[in-house]
Amino acid sequence: MALEKRHLRDFDWLLAFTAIAIVAFGTLQIRNAQPTQAFWIKQLIGLGIALVAMLLIALTDYRKLLNIAPAFYIFGLLLLVAVLVPGIGLKINGHRAWIRVPGLGQFQPSEFVKVTTAMMLARYFGKHRQSVLTIKEAAVGGLILGLPIALILLEHDAGSVLTYIPILLVVLFLSAMRMRLVVASLLLSIVLVPAAYWVGVKTHLVKNYQQERINVILDPENADKRKFGYHTWQAILTVGEGGLFGADASSEHSQSSLKYLPEPHTDFIFAVTAENAGFVGCIMVLMAYMLLLSRLIVGARRASDRAGMLVIMAVVGGLTFQIFINIGMAVGMLPVVGVPLPLMSAGLASLIATFIAIGFAISVQLRRFVN
Repeated sequence: MALEKRHLRDFDWLLAFTAIAIVAFGTLQIRNAQPTQAFWIKQLIGLGIALVAMLLIALTDYRKLLNIAPAFYIFGLLLLVAVLVPGIGLKINGHRAWIRVPGLGQFQPSEFVKVTTAMMLARYFGKHRQSVLTIKEAAVGGLILGLPIALILLEHDAGSVLTYIPILLVVLFLSAMRMRLVVASLLLSIVLVPAAYWVGVKTHLVKNYQQERINVILDPENADKRKFGYHTWQAILTVGEGGLFGADASSEHSQSSLKYLPEPHTDFIFAVTAENAGFVGCIMVLMAYMLLLSRLIVGARRASDRAGMLVIMAVVGGLTFQIFINIGMAVGMLPVVGVPLPLMSAGLASLIATFIAIGFAISVQLRRFVN
């Protein structure tokens, strides 16, 4: 029976409402973080746009979208190229990674390109297979991921690059990759990551401030809390201020309202949440994310083909990694790399891209019985 003649009983309302609830709670925290700015209003406008995008994607056959995935992928690459053009791309905090959108502020194409890259990888690896993954196929996957990463590196946005890597790793792992290659890759990464860092330091690809932010995590007691360790220590103090049930954001001791905490509406929105909602509020946020990710995984399990499953699981991998990195930054366990918290941090591109991914997952579920 055609989808148009069926009731939308398979629409994952729980997934959609969970995402909306996280955004609503995040918008409240954005307002607490920046009460005199209009970031929270823009977030609500972005939510309206994101919901329209989610419904359009959900009501479109995802297989048709995957058929034209190369066009989306090329369009995403062109956006990344446009960012590098002076006069089009905006340079903020040393990173040229945004395009100005009249009336809405800045748009970061690298967030949107995550979805198009996941679609392209799923289209390539999603074909029915009866043999294990070959080295050639893995190399092609590396090339698909490498092109946007190379352009983002030219933007000097190392944080965004990190969030791309789990997308390919999840797709490779689910594409019948030999276990000995998985183990070998893990062992090789243990050697290559420190080596890459050493090369980056020697060639100055890893900037001095990035090195110092890593040193803050490795040796926090000797870090300069007024310079390179400032972000991390202010985030830790903000988290601690909340206690069990949260503190009054308007009090004279509030880290966020006194503007001691840098970028409280984006990179450190979780620290603001801890200050205002306390440990209990943070646990509720984590439970909401667990519910969101579990619903996405359910959608992947119900997929009628490999390609649909791979797109959803690539998104799950990317979101999980972002959540882990952002919260790790807030509690001082990981260096500050500028990775936003999905659905909660202020940002038009990240919000819309996440809802597009959710719409794709719903589209897969709606068509699990459609031939």
